[in-house]
Amino acid sequence: MKKSVLSFLIFFATNYCCSAQSSELGGIKSNLNQIKDSLSYVDALNRMAMLWYEKDIDSTFFYTVKARAISDRLSYDKGKADATNNLGVFFDIKGNLQLALRYYNSAYISYVKIKDSSNQVQTMMNIAMVYKQLGRNVRAIERYNAALKMGNSLSKDSIMSLAIYNYVLEFPEKFGMAERVKFINRAKNIATRYKDGRTLLAIEQLIADEMIRNGQREKGLQLLSNTIDSALNKHLYYVSMDLFLAMGDHLIDKDPKPAIVHYEKGLAIANENGYLIYSKVMAKKLFDYYTSQDDHIMANKYGQDLVSAMEKQEELANISGVDYLDYAIKEQEVQTLVAKARYQKTLSVLSIIACLFAIGITFFILQNLKRTKRLNKLISEQNNITKETLIALEKSESDNAKMIKIAAHDLRSPIGGIYAAASLMMEDEGRTTDDIELLGAIKQSADNSLTLVKELLEVQFSGEDFKRELVDISEMLNYCVNLLQSKAQSKRQNLQLQTFELNLKGSREKLWRVLSNLISNAIKFSPDEAVIKIGMQKKQYSVLISVADSEIGISEEMQDKIFELYTDAKREGTAGEETYGLGLFISKQIVLAHNGKIWCESIPGSGSTFYVELPL
Repeated sequence: MKKSVLSFLIFFATNYCCSAQSSELGGIKSNLNQIKDSLSYVDALNRMAMLWYEKDIDSTFFYTVKARAISDRLSYDKGKADATNNLGVFFDIKGNLQLALRYYNSAYISYVKIKDSSNQVQTMMNIAMVYKQLGRNVRAIERYNAALKMGNSLSKDSIMSLAIYNYVLEFPEKFGMAERVKFINRAKNIATRYKDGRTLLAIEQLIADEMIRNGQREKGLQLLSNTIDSALNKHLYYVSMDLFLAMGDHLIDKDPKPAIVHYEKGLAIANENGYLIYSKVMAKKLFDYYTSQDDHIMANKYGQDLVSAMEKQEELANISGVDYLDYAIKEQEVQTLVAKARYQKTLSVLSIIACLFAIGITFFILQNLKRTKRLNKLISEQNNITKETLIALEKSESDNAKMIKIAAHDLRSPIGGIYAAASLMMEDEGRTTDDIELLGAIKQSADNSLTLVKELLEVQFSGEDFKRELVDISEMLNYCVNLLQSKAQSKRQNLQLQTFELNLKGSREKLWRVLSNLISNAIKFSPDEAVIKIGMQKKQYSVLISVADSEIGISEEMQDKIFELYTDAKREGTAGEETYGLGLFISKQIVLAHNGKIWCESIPGSGSTFYVELPL
């Protein structure tokens, strides 16, 4: 539970108590229409989005998107960076960690661009916490170290109290006792200097934990009790939740009665303030305790509280009026379309220039036809130039046709989603005749669009039936290695394969395409005489296939981009091999179609490992 409270401390570092936040929110809302300066208006929207998170997450999303749209229109970099960071916070709270990581990273890049060092430290801290939740502790520690290193150079270092606090809280084992105490004291001094009441309370909990860890149990419990009283006196009820949990957890084994009292107090405050996540945790603690004591009456009471909290949380999720994931997907599609539009615009300008050039040459030839036979040779040469220009135009037209096919491929998935959604909605009971007719029209329109897309696509994207059959992964890997052995030998590379017999259901042709592409990439981007390791690992419900190469590695900023369709993370192979940047995008679509996952882990200078995990 500490990680949840930690998230809010990171994202919304502020000195305001709950009532103060409500007062500030009301003040901004009442004065919003009176703000004349557009940039100040954007800042107010971003601030409102931040203040709304604890009461209405839909409002957080609404004001953030509005602030970002205005920032884009005004080219207001800071407003856009703040809104992007708020989107990272939003998706983190919603539990979509990959999207949160994407928006945090984009916000960090924006803060670097505008040289906002304090917010760079904050976003690095946010990224570290997401990595921690994903179980990628090495990455999390790297980000924390980078945040502390930059934070040490800040003149206004208020963010450092949180950075130090969270680092020590999440990785206490990384520090010795003396070093932990030194960090805790430093964080406390910074928070005191900036009068950061919330962080000071959180640090008191760290100090209490340290006392208990070092044998000063009674003293630590007393400090924790005093901290709880302080939080309640200051109406910091949200912060007090984790303090109640910490006290209960410390007492439950040796002195359960006061532990139960703290859990019950925490549950009462959580229910009163609508902190559903804490209502669930507190009720679960009480339910588990009374179950272990065979007190079925009390266990049933708190079991009902637990179910009630879960139902309320599900109800809130169901009544949300915004499709957040759809927003993120649409935003990515818009960015892709913008990139394609720029390319098309450039192509169109070049085509117009080529046309004007051809017209000029043709006019010149017509003028020269009036001259004597002495100029016939020159006219013939000009005709050849005209032919070459026409060939260039034909090639330009062919390139345009390819772009249309790529666009058609991009449109197939969303149109198919519309078709599927309409089909499912038609099967719902209680639909009116008008609804069914409208949904039937939508379904028919989507089906017609899919037919058009199908005709535009190339053979390899023709949308043939996805046939599943039993595939021997070991046999397929051996086949891929044998097929690519000559390519590896040309660079004196050593392909090492470790497999075992294992069958799963899937498309033989498409899975072969994924594995062949990964091994081919490893050969392409590894130097001569490199060792490339291909292996399998069986998990409880899946198989993990890995391809490890000895290339120069992929930077962290590029790792999230290499699977995109219009990626700029393209480069030549070590022997000058050409690359188009489509292989990994198509591989990802195939793996996702098999309900699997594909990702890359790389350390610059030490090579990369690509993983494919497929369900059994």
